[in-house]
Amino acid sequence: MRKINAVKIKDAITQLCFEANFFLRQDVLIALQYAFKTESKRGAKKILKAILDNAAYAKKEKLAICQDTGMGLVFVEIGQEVNIAGDLKAAINKGVEEGYKKYSLRNSIIRDPLSRGKALFSPCIIHTDIVKGDKIKLTYLAKGFGCENKSQLKMFKPTAKIEEIKKFVVETVCNAGPDACPPYIVGVGIGATADYSGVLAKKALLRKISSKSSKLEQDLLKQINKSKIGPMGLGGVNTALAVHVQAYPTHIAGLPVSVNISCHALRSASVIL
Repeated sequence: MRKINAVKIKDAITQLCFEANFFLRQDVLIALQYAFKTESKRGAKKILKAILDNAAYAKKEKLAICQDTGMGLVFVEIGQEVNIAGDLKAAINKGVEEGYKKYSLRNSIIRDPLSRGKALFSPCIIHTDIVKGDKIKLTYLAKGFGCENKSQLKMFKPTAKIEEIKKFVVETVCNAGPDACPPYIVGVGIGATADYSGVLAKKALLRKISSKSSKLEQDLLKQINKSKIGPMGLGGVNTALAVHVQAYPTHIAGLPVSVNISCHALRSASVIL
């Protein structure tokens, strides 16, 4: 049994808040560079250049990639041979709070969703999986709400055809239009339950854009890009950079499908302790 102190986890989360918000993921950067090269529409190409320049400037000057530094999501993969010394949940939330204060990131979290009230830095949302081994993998995702507000869930009948699911995913992106700052990365969760299909869609966003795509993912990407919404709604062939689908077993009587859209600033970072 390997012991990991909760303080070490807190410090790691603080660092991940910095990395995710200041340094655009390399796979996202490469995808944006490719979109810039392949885009023929003048206005769309100009916007892609501005997005790339923004990412470069944020990295150089240590500034946030986007003013909406999001609501924090922390995905924790805990090895079953790990013993955590301390309060894991408290350590993660403290790490987020310290990270956002230390690096002057926006306080966007309200404790009461109905009465609203003063904006704070935490709590974040924590998803935990038990895995084999004696290590912990921490992944921080900063999710802005311009794109989060475009999330959709549909409970299909188990007899639904694949074309119906494709239509739902494409229509969700088209209904988002330019509002969530395209080009998008689209996460799709299929199966499980209503709540967990949403988690699957979020996890799909963490997959590297360079990873091998399934036929379903390729078909969805082609259909979405045929919409010609384009970068920031200015037309062109790059409405989405990637579509990632993640599935899980479900009940014989159901077929939940969730869609979670990320703007071009898909901000996540990981570390293994």
